Amino acid sequence: MKEPPFDLLKEPVYDILQIQKILPHRPPFLLIDRILELTEDYIVGLKNVTMNEQFFVGHFPQEPVMPGVLLIEAMAQTGGIFVLSQVPDPENYITYFLKIDDVRFRQKVVPGDTVVFTLELTSPVRRGICNMRGVAYVGNKVVTEGNLMAQIAKKH
Repeated sequence: MKEPPFDLLKEPVYDILQIQKILPHRPPFLLIDRILELTEDYIVGLKNVTMNEQFFVGHFPQEPVMPGVLLIEAMAQTGGIFVLSQVPDPENYITYFLKIDDVRFRQKVVPGDTVVFTLELTSPVRRGICNMRGVAYVGNKVVTEGNLMAQIAKKH
């Protein structure tokens, strides 16, 4: 996947308050701080990792590392925003994570890192099923990558 151009200092497409209007997640499980880019084909999200994250209490006290599963969750949340942005009334829908494949963790993420998540569609959305390729960067280094499948469903 080609890295989309993005500027970390640019005004975000969505800030944290706008993200909370789209996603049902709340702290401490809301893992995306900003959306930097959003098109029909891809999305770029950002997570500022601080020592204040609750998971660092136990993972690991002497050498804090962001758990890989939470990097995947942050990627999935970015993908959820991407999918929900494509329906006219996103407040009436929710996304469910169905599958991950070919996940690789290439480098650890530690307090002070800014993680940038890029996701792009790998096929058109059909019957509410969305397939995406995600890559997470710290600086220009890939830290995590994988393929995700999500379902968009009407809220009850």
